[in-house]
Amino acid sequence: MRPQIVIRYIGFVFLFNAFFLFVSSVISFFNHDAGLFPLAYSFVISLLFGLFPLIFVPAPEEITNHEGLVIVVGSWFLSCIIGMLPYILNGGEFTIVNSWFESVSGYTTTGATILNNIEGLPLGILFWRASTHWMGGIGIIIFVLAVLPSTGFVGVSLARTEVSISNLKQFRKRTSEAVRIILYIYLGITILETAALMFAGMNLFDAVTHSFATVATGGFSDKNMSVAAFDSVSIEVIIMIFMILSGTNFALLFSVVVGRFSDLKTSSVFKYYIGSNFAAIILVALDLFFTGSYRSFWEALRYSSFQILSVGTSTGFANADSSVWPAFAQLMIIFFTLQCAMAGSTSGGIKMDRIVIFFKALKRRFRQVLHPNAVFPLVVDGKKLDDNAVSLAVLYITGYIFIVFVSSMLLTLLGVDPLSAFSGSAAAMGNVGPGLSTVGSLENYSQIPDAGKWLLGFVMLLGRLEIYGLVVFFFPQTWKIKK
Repeated sequence: MRPQIVIRYIGFVFLFNAFFLFVSSVISFFNHDAGLFPLAYSFVISLLFGLFPLIFVPAPEEITNHEGLVIVVGSWFLSCIIGMLPYILNGGEFTIVNSWFESVSGYTTTGATILNNIEGLPLGILFWRASTHWMGGIGIIIFVLAVLPSTGFVGVSLARTEVSISNLKQFRKRTSEAVRIILYIYLGITILETAALMFAGMNLFDAVTHSFATVATGGFSDKNMSVAAFDSVSIEVIIMIFMILSGTNFALLFSVVVGRFSDLKTSSVFKYYIGSNFAAIILVALDLFFTGSYRSFWEALRYSSFQILSVGTSTGFANADSSVWPAFAQLMIIFFTLQCAMAGSTSGGIKMDRIVIFFKALKRRFRQVLHPNAVFPLVVDGKKLDDNAVSLAVLYITGYIFIVFVSSMLLTLLGVDPLSAFSGSAAAMGNVGPGLSTVGSLENYSQIPDAGKWLLGFVMLLGRLEIYGLVVFFFPQTWKIKK
């Protein structure tokens, strides 16, 4: 590995952060709020750290896999650190550990917060907070590559480190083209939702920040009561529509845009995505109605729809306090917190693609028990999967649940109650945000001990980088200097 090359490309990420810090500073300047100094100072620091490597380190023709890994994971770590700076300088509830938690939660699009009074923050800080969501939604590296048309083979290597090759291939385009298509879809959905929310009654600032959070499936709201503060069915419906879109594989969205509707119709993962969410919404609504949680079925349907889609896409917005819901509804929320939406979207979690592979593999195993000599190929969306692909999916699910379990145990050792510990760990690993009990949909993580906040921040990064990248980052072989 060549450290100077790693530093050079991380410099682009610092510049990208500097751009949003500058925009946030401008917002603070025109609103005459207290966020101007913290944001302007952070902008200068990020700008300098971005410029110096570009000036003094020449661009390489290619990079190794190890260098690509370190650039991607290092970019996430250092973005989270630079993201802390405006919070620390702003003060108030933002201690160092709280700033770490809020920054990591933003970039990983988790949406969990330690803030008790979100509305008391300067507008510039609130915009920066929303911006970290939007930058992290499709990956910081993807944004950088989209505006650097001359990166060549280096860009391809970085793109394949940030986004899986299988997801890029679904666009049926070259990697560089696929990266730009992802960004165009991302921008397009954001603009459409902003316009729709303004039409429904939101002001421009609220519409932009909530669009950033929805499209990134993040969940940071600028209101203490999240989306419940608006108490508007039309706003909730718009956000639900865009949560569904943002939880869909972007390659499928691209297929619809170019008229390939057959891709959508034949996708078993998409059918499971829509079908499982619809079934859960109806079942939870019935549970809420018959247990007397709400007076009418339509009221129960309103809240079950929003909450299930919110956790099922790992967005984490709230229009009700699901912590007081019946046990069945809470267990359904935990299941969708673990599963989340489709691969190739901005959603976190295990991903429905792996769940579909798991169920198909389980079905195949039952058939093999009945017919030992028969051969049953495992096919997903018209593609035959080999045993290695199945093993990787099952191994990931097992490792994922193991991390949630270990994190939960560590939190209980710190004095956190079991339901808060498990649901909070699952929400952090799935980048969902709210859990149950004391970390519920209308609560926050401020009461979690400081050690627990450091732990959950690391768990959020594990979930966002899908375990392997972050773990391998700490292997000594990854850091071996190339001579």
